[in-house]
Amino acid sequence: MARAEGYASMTMRCVLVATLAFFASLSLAPLGAAQRDATLGGSRVQMTRPELESLLQRLDESVQSSAYSGALRDHAVAEAALVRARLADGDFQVGDRIVLRVEGETTLTDTFTVGMDRALTLPIAGPVRLDGVLHSELEPFLTTAIGKYIRNPVVHARSLVRLAVLGQVVKPGFYTVPTEMLVTDAIMLAGGPTADAKLQDLRILRGDERIWDGKSLQEAMVAGRTIDQLSVVAGDRIEVPKQGSSILSFNSVTVLSILIGLPSAVYGLTKLF
Repeated sequence: MARAEGYASMTMRCVLVATLAFFASLSLAPLGAAQRDATLGGSRVQMTRPELESLLQRLDESVQSSAYSGALRDHAVAEAALVRARLADGDFQVGDRIVLRVEGETTLTDTFTVGMDRALTLPIAGPVRLDGVLHSELEPFLTTAIGKYIRNPVVHARSLVRLAVLGQVVKPGFYTVPTEMLVTDAIMLAGGPTADAKLQDLRILRGDERIWDGKSLQEAMVAGRTIDQLSVVAGDRIEVPKQGSSILSFNSVTVLSILIGLPSAVYGLTKLF
């Protein structure tokens, strides 16, 4: 009996994988260059200030346009608010971690935590305030700050944020991840979705507010948008709800195909450079 059940389980897995591969070929069709650039602000995994300003302009135009549905305009309003907050306040939150390497300076090669007042306290340089600094601006900003004490420093820096991945994943919990990570990889870092996951209702929340969900989030995942490009910050939650039926819907299979079809990035946090 156990052997028969094992064969049945293996058969079902093979059928599911074949189905997912088929839908992956449909859902992962490459975006046109113009569409991709308009959506992502170019090919960067961390958005620059000019790219964010350009994105904000496009979002504001979408809000005013009658060519878009009410749902799309509502999402544009919400995303525009996220972008405005980034441009005004920067990306860094208390508790964020920064992996820093300054060539030839062992005391400045370590992982540091952003403290109160968004200050990064560094040996030699002391407190360095990160108010208004974007993830994409971190390396040149720290190069200038450290350059006041060390001549011509060569600085490498990487931003890490702590997110919750909750709900129907194998290992729900808090994860510290690089800001250039994909949402799909964050879910896979938590063990991937369970069999009960209702993937078409996947959502990202900040407090009680849904900042990404529904079709807009699924399209962002297909496009390969990173945590930085989605304006996700420390304390945000990726939630995978539970479905009421054991039958996978088309949208569930499509989202799951994204998770399996995209190459998962393996981030060794002790070897970031």
